[in-house]
Amino acid sequence: MNKRQTRLFAIASTAIASLVFIGMTIDSHRQFPTLTNAQNITPAVRSGQDVWHKYNCINCHTLFGEGAYYAPDLTKITQHRGEQYLQAYMRDPSQFYDEQRHRRLMPKQNLSEEEIKNLIAFLDWVSKVDNQGWPPRPILVTGASIPGTDMAAAPKEGGEAPPGARPQTGNENPIALGERAFRSATPACNACHSIAPGVNMAGPSLAGVGSRAEKLVSSPDYKGKAKDAMGYIRESITDPSAHIVPGAMYSANGVSFMPNTYGKGLKPEQIDQIAAYLATLK
Repeated sequence: MNKRQTRLFAIASTAIASLVFIGMTIDSHRQFPTLTNAQNITPAVRSGQDVWHKYNCINCHTLFGEGAYYAPDLTKITQHRGEQYLQAYMRDPSQFYDEQRHRRLMPKQNLSEEEIKNLIAFLDWVSKVDNQGWPPRPILVTGASIPGTDMAAAPKEGGEAPPGARPQTGNENPIALGERAFRSATPACNACHSIAPGVNMAGPSLAGVGSRAEKLVSSPDYKGKAKDAMGYIRESITDPSAHIVPGAMYSANGVSFMPNTYGKGLKPEQIDQIAAYLATLK
C-alpha cells in the first residue's frame, strides 16, 4: 500500500467511524426518553435532584456507578428500602450506626421534610431508569461486608451499648432500633440472613421480605395465623415453623431450621422493632 492509498484508507476509516459514532449518538438520544421514563420526571423529582446536588451527595455515593466510593451505590436504593426507612435515615443517620465505633459516617444534613420527600422521589425515579444492567453489581464501600452481615455493628445482649458507644436517649426511631436488634439478638439474625438480594447464607436473604410478606399473607397457600405483613414477620420470628415455604431448603419434615427461641429471648418491643425494620425491606 503506497502513501496515497494509506492516506485514503485513513480518511475513509475516520469518516466511517465518525458516521457510526454520530449514528449511535443520535439513536441513544432517541431512546433516552423511554429508557429514563421521562414522563415520570415530576417537579418533586427535579427538586430532589437539586437536593442531591445541593448537599453534594455524589461526593460519597454513586449513581449508575458514577460518583465517589466512600458510601454505597444508591442507584436501586428505593427498590431495597421502603420510604419509612429512608425518611428515618435521612432525618438522623447516626441512629443507624455507632459514631464511636464506626468511621464511615453519614453526616446529619438537617434536611427539611420537603427536601427528604423530594430526594426520595428523585432516587425512586433513578431506580426505575433502564440502565442496561449497569452497574453490574452493587458497589459496596471498600472493606464493607455484605449488607446485613456487619457483626461489628451489634451492641451487647439486651440492647446494652458497648464501651464508648453513644447512649440511647429514648427518642430513637423504632426502625433504627430494629436494625440494631437484628444484629444483637442471640443468635444474631445477621449471622444467618443477609439483606442483599440473592445472597443466601445459612438462611435465605431477607431482601424484599416486606414486599413478599404482603403477597404471602393474602395467598391461599399461606398456613399461618398472621393477618398482615407485620404480623407475618413477627410470626416468622417467634414461630418460624408456622408457615413453611414450599420447596425451600431451610426446613425438614415441616420444621424450620430457624431457632424458635426468639419469642422468649427477645422483649416484645424488640420483636416489634425488628418487624418494623424488616417490613421496610422491599
